Amino acid sequence: MGPTSRTVGSRQPWWSSHALLLLPVLLIVVITVVDIRSPTNVHLGPALVIAPALTPSFAGPRTTAAVGALALAAQLLIAITHGGITTMNHVVQLITLAVLSVLCVIYGVLRERRQAQLAQVRTVAEAAQHVLMWPLPEQIGPLRIASLYLAAEEEAQIGGDLYAVTQYDGGVRVLIGDVRGKGLSAIGEAALLIGAFRERAHHRHMPLPELAVLLEQSVTRYAADLEPPEEAGERFATALLVEIPDRDPVTIMTSCGHPPPLLLSPGHAVTIPSLHPSPPLGVHGGAEHTLDVFSFEPGDTLLLYTDGVVEARDPSGRFYPLTDRVARWTDDSPEALMHHLRRDLLIHAGGRLDDDAALIALHRQTVDRRRHHGRTVGGDAVRHG
Repeated sequence: MGPTSRTVGSRQPWWSSHALLLLPVLLIVVITVVDIRSPTNVHLGPALVIAPALTPSFAGPRTTAAVGALALAAQLLIAITHGGITTMNHVVQLITLAVLSVLCVIYGVLRERRQAQLAQVRTVAEAAQHVLMWPLPEQIGPLRIASLYLAAEEEAQIGGDLYAVTQYDGGVRVLIGDVRGKGLSAIGEAALLIGAFRERAHHRHMPLPELAVLLEQSVTRYAADLEPPEEAGERFATALLVEIPDRDPVTIMTSCGHPPPLLLSPGHAVTIPSLHPSPPLGVHGGAEHTLDVFSFEPGDTLLLYTDGVVEARDPSGRFYPLTDRVARWTDDSPEALMHHLRRDLLIHAGGRLDDDAALIALHRQTVDRRRHHGRTVGGDAVRHG
């Protein structure tokens, strides 16, 4: 389950727009009829401006102009039946209605232009999403996988959080990380880390600490070549490297300043593995990386996440209680777990996150004796860095 793609500025179905168009037309007819039948000292004509003002919310500039013209015709009819169009009151009403209708049309034009720009930005973001973050498979080796990415930037679908999955002969390796910063400014470093991971992680005889050193070198090289002067010494990334053998019911981890995962077991049991993390990548070159090994039995689910999840705040400033919340869904499938977390996290944060957030759920099933060789898949996730 990857990031949800949305098309910005797409029109409503034609039948829906036509149904909504009846509202301003009916409004014009009702106001006109009531005004004509009312005493001459009652003036309802100025209310006609409501019709062209409503139209841009569901229709384009041309339709708005047509509704404005209809409203002007109705105002003209009212003027003819109530003293003639040359009276000062009706002249002012006609001019005011014409000006306001033109302004509504201009607003519609600007709104359509803005929608087209947003649609193009989303299209570029989707293209970058597919190039940088390959969709994760639903099944790889003995693992069933689901992922979620929520980007903090409203117009972007990717940011500084990242993840990738690679299959090697005998198991699966997973990277989840968080580059300092968020939005498009962090994508370059995230792409560099993913590329370095994909290039080396499929080598079976490369241990995770050595792989972490290579990622460290990539971040250091990026900082030396591309780091802006105002951010000197401030570029770093957290990362969690996970190795899951196909046959052994264990998981092997190396953490570079990244939050520990959660191990979900049937019966609402949630365990937090005790890791021995090294500093984040790019902070202290040459740091030693520790291997931590934990049990990962069939039926268990390993939940990896970035700090944008646990640092999401509700309106009162409380952090998202991830451990407590996932205890409700330990028996759910990875897809259902991601669905619950997405909904619950956004409700907690009031509908929008302040930082990118990424999650991966890895569910170990009974070992499948059929082996898949030479396949490498990966992805970068979620809306946090």
